[in-house]
Amino acid sequence: LQNPDITIADNVLRFKAQGHGAKGDNIYEFQIEFLEPVEPKPVCRVTQRQLNITVQKKESNWWERLTKQEKRPLFLAPDFDRWLDESDAEMELKEKEEEKINKMKIESRVPKDPFKHLKKGYLIMYNLVQFLGFSWIFVNMTVRLFILGTDSFYDTFHTIADMMYFCQTLALMEIMNSLIGLVRSPLRPTVAQIFGRNFVLFVVLGSLEEMQSKPVVFFIFYFWSIIELFRYPYYMLSCIGIEWKPLTWLRYTAWIPLYPLGGLAEAVCIIQSIPIFSETGKFSLGLPNPLNVTIQFSFLLQIYLIALFLGVYINFHHLYKQRKQHLGPKKRKMK
Repeated sequence: LQNPDITIADNVLRFKAQGHGAKGDNIYEFQIEFLEPVEPKPVCRVTQRQLNITVQKKESNWWERLTKQEKRPLFLAPDFDRWLDESDAEMELKEKEEEKINKMKIESRVPKDPFKHLKKGYLIMYNLVQFLGFSWIFVNMTVRLFILGTDSFYDTFHTIADMMYFCQTLALMEIMNSLIGLVRSPLRPTVAQIFGRNFVLFVVLGSLEEMQSKPVVFFIFYFWSIIELFRYPYYMLSCIGIEWKPLTWLRYTAWIPLYPLGGLAEAVCIIQSIPIFSETGKFSLGLPNPLNVTIQFSFLLQIYLIALFLGVYINFHHLYKQRKQHLGPKKRKMK
């Protein structure tokens, strides 16, 4: 068909087009006057084999026939794949009305949360503050790396620690958010990540000056900050119902190299701190007589190394499931 002209005026559909049919290449035209009022804007779809014209009734009711004239035009034939008799049509309308009523009943039963907007505002602000904090850490460390080179490794803690203390202390709110159901994040991976990081930051690095000037601090802080550059903006946009596909892909892909590297850096930090804790006896616990036994904190750190890799595995398993859910192939629903 070439340039089909399809209009509806005074309840009459008029069709005219150049095409190849029974009469060869010719101009074909017809008109149909409908039995009842229809919408004056037909929807037309042209394919290689046919032309589909969809006309909407003004009122959803049963028609005795399609056209105003009692005798059906010779060129019209019913499509029995879409045919509905009067009882079928009534049943379809009844089902739609029942579905609409049931939906309204369900919505009315769900209690409205008066603090919905307040919760959303809090989550947006929380994720924004964390994103800004970790962005400051990442940019500061990157600029210092370009200017000072590897010399920046040795004073990373003294330059970045205050902001990292702030961000990781604030991150404790994520455990509370999960506990009270404010977010749908599972509790176990959240606790494993936050307590693991805070143990390294506050207990190992924060208490040992000898560890604060070691290059491993740079890698720990850098890997932590890169991960959060994608995570917090993703959650912030999710709060307002926005999904940016490149950010979603980064959120559920960047962790694949970064989590093992971050876990490895934390493990190196623990291993380097063990001799220092053994030598100083810091945090070691001496039991009173008659046992007269001292539990070395360095021994507990060796046990913690096992817990560290267990925590990495828990987060890996959780994020892998989330990646399949968000980036895996979508299953088509069977009709």
